[in-house]
Amino acid sequence: MAKILSLSQAVAENVRDGDTVAMEGFTHLIPYAAGHEVIRQGKKDLYLVRMTPDILYDQLIGVGAARGMKFSWGGNPGVGSLHRFRDAVENQWPQPLEIEEHSHAAMANAYEAGAANLPFAMLRGYIGADLPKVNPNIRNVTCPFTGEVLAAVPAIRPDVTIIHALRADRKGNVLLEGIVGVQKEAVLAAKRSIVTVEEIVDELNPPSPNSVVLPTWAVTAVALVPGGAFPSYAQGYYARSNAFYIAWDEIARDRDSFQAWIEEYVMKAGPEDFAKYAGKKPVKSA
Repeated sequence: MAKILSLSQAVAENVRDGDTVAMEGFTHLIPYAAGHEVIRQGKKDLYLVRMTPDILYDQLIGVGAARGMKFSWGGNPGVGSLHRFRDAVENQWPQPLEIEEHSHAAMANAYEAGAANLPFAMLRGYIGADLPKVNPNIRNVTCPFTGEVLAAVPAIRPDVTIIHALRADRKGNVLLEGIVGVQKEAVLAAKRSIVTVEEIVDELNPPSPNSVVLPTWAVTAVALVPGGAFPSYAQGYYARSNAFYIAWDEIARDRDSFQAWIEEYVMKAGPEDFAKYAGKKPVKSA
């Protein structure tokens, strides 16, 4: 059953040095506030997993929190490269970074396999691709019924998954709507999970049949963090800050400017600042 905790408590109790950590959210509901708390608490030696690592993982890599990353695309969406990620791979700064690259389809299937407690995922994929030549965790299996050769990848089973959601009730049931990516599967695949939310309400009352509800028994901790996905967006609460994604390219390009930004906006800040950054009035998001 989920416990309602402060963000600092949730991270302290559930994120441990050396963990495999997934922080999911596909453009929408990226758990920035929780990622910043991981940085503030000085968590180290993390193996990061994410389908589309963008600015948040650039920050975690740049502060030296990560020893490796499994991913299917990495960049500042609509802008360009992740400069801290590139610096770690190309120059081993602030430390070397092990990388394992996959396709989106393989990552999504691997999360689903982890959620189903299966050892691996198989898919029709990587046909004619070069990734299997450089990634030994992309292999083949032969269907025992048809003889068809299929791609196979290990299941993703994080030690802890961290996501942001719209609402939770006081029992710890969680509501997700809009673009949800693989958040549900990532939580169900993990040993432990932290969900930050915009609101805690008496009753969820899912507004549509397409709503995703994570039941309290599948969640370890829930933390109230209004604005916790900023500068990504939360449908019905605030829009994506495109200006910040553009600004990040210059901030992260230089090691000194990056470290100054982390000190000012992460180490000296707290989860309460995210509501201020996101704005107080709900807005319609694209």
